[in-house]
Amino acid sequence: MHIQSLQEKTGFWGVSSEVEELLRTVEMVAPTDLSVLINGESGTGKEVIANALHQLSPRKKHPLISVNCGAIPEGILESELFGHEKGSFTGAIAQKKGYFEAANLGTIFLDEIGEMPLNTQVKLLRVLETSEFMRVGGTSTHKVNVRIIAATNKDLEKAVEKNEFRRDLYYRLKAITIQIPPLRRRRDDIPVLIEKFSEQYTQKNNIEFKGFAPDALLLLKEYHWPGNVRELKNFVETAIILNRGEIVHSQYVRNALKIDQYHTTSTNLPVHLNKTPDQAERELIYRTLMSLKLDINEIKDMLGHLFQYGVPAAAKPLDTDTNIDNLKEIKPTTINGMEREMIKNTLKKYGGSRKKTARALQISERTLYRKIKEYGL
Repeated sequence: MHIQSLQEKTGFWGVSSEVEELLRTVEMVAPTDLSVLINGESGTGKEVIANALHQLSPRKKHPLISVNCGAIPEGILESELFGHEKGSFTGAIAQKKGYFEAANLGTIFLDEIGEMPLNTQVKLLRVLETSEFMRVGGTSTHKVNVRIIAATNKDLEKAVEKNEFRRDLYYRLKAITIQIPPLRRRRDDIPVLIEKFSEQYTQKNNIEFKGFAPDALLLLKEYHWPGNVRELKNFVETAIILNRGEIVHSQYVRNALKIDQYHTTSTNLPVHLNKTPDQAERELIYRTLMSLKLDINEIKDMLGHLFQYGVPAAAKPLDTDTNIDNLKEIKPTTINGMEREMIKNTLKKYGGSRKKTARALQISERTLYRKIKEYGL
């Protein structure tokens, strides 16, 4: 099956090699009845993969029952999974079938299985080994034909070492393991996901939306996304609502995600830098200077002003006909000088508008005001 067809069938989108490898594994494992353990951080799409395994299997015409083991109180989880007999405990006024019986001939998805109590794990292991279970308060066994898919964001191997998870159940589940990488490890997928989420949400809600500007997409691609794909999806939908009929720019992204000048957007270092705020601020403005998407004449003109500061008298001034390669002949100025000229030229470009200047430089207005005062602008 072609990778694009797999993405359409599963709803798991991306262009990275990690996504392709993951979907190929799903394609191979789905037609079997083998139990599967899905590992991944919260929000990476474990339920999407579980649904894909079911939909690509011969069981797809039968139920897929999803159970969040961490959301059901320990005292009633066993009853919810396996059912109970009338009178088996206070409040059991009638016989009740559990999720396993409801999922017969289909699939049961046990999310957050690492939160399952040890005594319930024993009964789950029995279902895996014999396809039999007993209702709470019951005396007879019941047969069930169910495929089990489990998921966790915990390190079950460490949980086993701490006696928080049964070793025999762990080894029974881990025979087929699917690891979903966090979004920060597949950044090339972010633009694809943004496009898909935008398309789905605008069509579903009939909302006009002009998309994300390149500077906004760059920030979104380099943000570390602690909440993974779920966080990205929520962000896109909120951005669409709050920017109806408009283009989303980087300043909105910075405000919404609380990205400030003290954080890096490097793909190698997507976290707090161990540098002073002033150092980080200078490096940010320096990177902004190097990456502004101006046309070539504007760049030449800007650099012409820029290198008037700190350049030896023997150096020839840069004019609009100067070849960019000639920059090698000019000694670089200081970071402070570059900051000053960058801010000065950007203010001039936007007619003195501090708000537009701060947005173009991708810094806060407060920082811009301080720099203007510092450099006597």
